[in-house]
Amino acid sequence: MPAYVISDVTIRDRVAFETYRTRAAASIGAYGGRYLVRGGEVEALEGSWKPGPLIVVEFPDIETARRWYRSDEYAAALEIRDAALGRNLILVDGVKP
Repeated sequence: MPAYVISDVTIRDRVAFETYRTRAAASIGAYGGRYLVRGGEVEALEGSWKPGPLIVVEFPDIETARRWYRSDEYAAALEIRDAALGRNLILVDGVKP
């Protein structure tokens, strides 16, 4: 069953963000992940949530997503994360096809 990492991002430094983004993308690909949403316009239809850019990444399953998050490959991106961005990040199971 697929799993999804969903991130609501606030960009702090554009140059650092591009470095983070490049490193994160390489690590995501190494774990079989793929971007479903990578920024773009957000339109609030209901409620008071006003997220920044949203990123949604699909992984083959929740255990693979957890391994990616704890991986050495992703750790390289995390080294610059705090300078690059602030965020809320969640991991959620998908539904069976």
